[in-house]
Amino acid sequence: MRRGLTLGLVSGLAGAAAIAAVAQGLLEEEAKAPEQSQEIAGLSVLGEPVTRDMVEQGGEIYAESCAACHGAKLEGQPDWRRRTEDGRMPAPPHDDSGHTWHHADRDLFTITKHGVGAVVPGYESDMPAFEGLLSDDEIKAVLAYIKTSWSKRERAFQAEVSAGAEGKP
Repeated sequence: MRRGLTLGLVSGLAGAAAIAAVAQGLLEEEAKAPEQSQEIAGLSVLGEPVTRDMVEQGGEIYAESCAACHGAKLEGQPDWRRRTEDGRMPAPPHDDSGHTWHHADRDLFTITKHGVGAVVPGYESDMPAFEGLLSDDEIKAVLAYIKTSWSKRERAFQAEVSAGAEGKP
């Protein structure tokens, strides 16, 4: 019994020491490059790396300014692909089930700031333009938050679309 207790204690201490060593390594890595450790690998908005702080801020702004129409879980309005009686389209989802990830960052930013009509002239939408309500950095934060809900496949596709749209008028 004593031998089993001793082995268990030694194993537990060794495991705790291993966990502590890993944690110490992570802390040292974060101390060396705090900004890099906060970045979310491979995710950017308008060419700027996305950080955890940016995503947190974007989630708060999304909850206040977007969730009422686009859903608390980015699910969009019911039957979002079918026009309403007034001829307008319901708010689409921003998760993988929608089409947001098909659009370049520049277009998503422009739609959010200036309204859908800024990208599709003459298009009438219930979505307001957020210019004067949200700063450019706040809009970028919301887009960063939305992007974190996408799968790796959708993120990669959207990054390609965004890269291809850079430099176009």
